[in-house]
Amino acid sequence: MNRWEKICKVTKERFGKELEIDELLFVIGLQESGQSYRNFSKDEKINIFHVAICSLLEPYGFYKFIGKDADGWPHWKAEREIPELTSKEQHHLMLVAIEDYFKRMGYLSENT
Repeated sequence: MNRWEKICKVTKERFGKELEIDELLFVIGLQESGQSYRNFSKDEKINIFHVAICSLLEPYGFYKFIGKDADGWPHWKAEREIPELTSKEQHHLMLVAIEDYFKRMGYLSENT
């Protein structure tokens, strides 16, 4: 079983279905922001996706965590510019970053 298949298995066990990338980003954003699921405003949803993307790209040196604000929302500083990528390249970067995230969180072994 490859890493992505393992992620699909883990999310299916946890959520009752395999999650699409945008759903995974939302879940990661919730996790990293410390938010519980509830009805979010449009701006809050955008912030949750931003949290996910910054969290996922921080290990690659694109962002640096700088702390949380008074409401508990995490914030990052851009460290270097993300190169221009095609949509296919962006999709691949997110897949790899999500796989690495799941590995860091202990859902994937070194051999997976």
